[in-house]
Amino acid sequence: MEKLLSDIRACTLCADRFSKTETGHAPRPVLQISPTAKILIAGQAPGMKVHLSGKPFTDPSGDRLRDWMGVSDATFYDATQIGILPMGFCFPGYRKGADLPPPPLCAKTWRAQVLSAMPNVQLTLLIGGYAQKWHLPDAGSVNDTVARWRDFLPDILPLPHPSWRNTAWLKRNPWFEAQLLPVLRTKIQEALND
Repeated sequence: MEKLLSDIRACTLCADRFSKTETGHAPRPVLQISPTAKILIAGQAPGMKVHLSGKPFTDPSGDRLRDWMGVSDATFYDATQIGILPMGFCFPGYRKGADLPPPPLCAKTWRAQVLSAMPNVQLTLLIGGYAQKWHLPDAGSVNDTVARWRDFLPDILPLPHPSWRNTAWLKRNPWFEAQLLPVLRTKIQEALND
C-alpha cells in the first residue's frame, strides 16, 4: 500500500491537461487510503480548496458530508477507518468558471489497484454521478440512483454531492434527510465499531 500511495502521489499522467484549464495548475493527487479502512468514500475530484490544502474535503462540502455521516473531523481523517478515493485524484481545473469533470484516465489507471488493496471496506459511499456510474454501471441519473438507495444496501449508499449547489435538491427531497441520513449514520457507526 505504501508503494502504491507513493506512486499515486507522484503521478503526473494528466499534467498536460492542466495547462489547458483556466488555472494552469500542476497535478497534486489528493486521497486518503489504508488497507484497514472500513468505509470508502468514492467521490468525484478535489476542488480548488482541497487542491491547495492537499487534504480531502477541506471545504464546505466536507463539512456537510461529515454532518451527514455523523462523524468528527478526527474520525473522518483517520485513514485506518475511512478511505477517500475520488474518481480523479487531482483538481481537474475550471473551464468557464465551472469545475471540469474528473479525467477518466485516473480511474482507469489506479482505481482497481487501490480497491484491491483495501480488503476491509464494509460500506462504500458513492458521491455524485461519476462515482455512481463507475461502481454501478447500470445507474441512472444521480436523482434516480439516490432515490433507489435501499436497492444497494447493505454495502453501498449512493449520495448526492454535498456541495452547496445541491441545497435546492435537498429541499425538494426531504426524504433524504428524514430516511436516508439516519440509515447512513447507523451504517457508519456499525462499520466503525466492527
